[in-house]
Amino acid sequence: MMKREKDLGILMIRIAIAGLMLFHGIAKLKGVDPIKGMLAERGIPEILAYGVYITEIVAPILILIGYRTRLASLAFFIGMIFIIFLKHFENIFILTNTGAVKAELVLMYTIISLALFFTGAGKYAVSTKNNWD
Repeated sequence: MMKREKDLGILMIRIAIAGLMLFHGIAKLKGVDPIKGMLAERGIPEILAYGVYITEIVAPILILIGYRTRLASLAFFIGMIFIIFLKHFENIFILTNTGAVKAELVLMYTIISLALFFTGAGKYAVSTKNNWD
């Protein structure tokens, strides 16, 4: 019988969600002007555009290395909720030609970040002793 290795599974989930989100964050290093524009159109302070760096760079790095994973996942989750309402809300209710929800990827990031908030980093992490790990 195969031994269950939940911590390895959690590590793989952390690598997937954080590693893939970092690509989005790296693209934002060129600037957040498009995001500022979206916020301005909705009457939201443009300064909040810089929160994308927390959601797409800082939180993923912390999740990836396993440092304060619960806290980082909560920040990631809040950022994803903001992104859903800012840009993807209408896509939650639209199906593609193949039957998938159009906002599938954004929803997966959101749900997985919430799951990591509840599980924590597991034992394969830089820090495992704090409540926020």
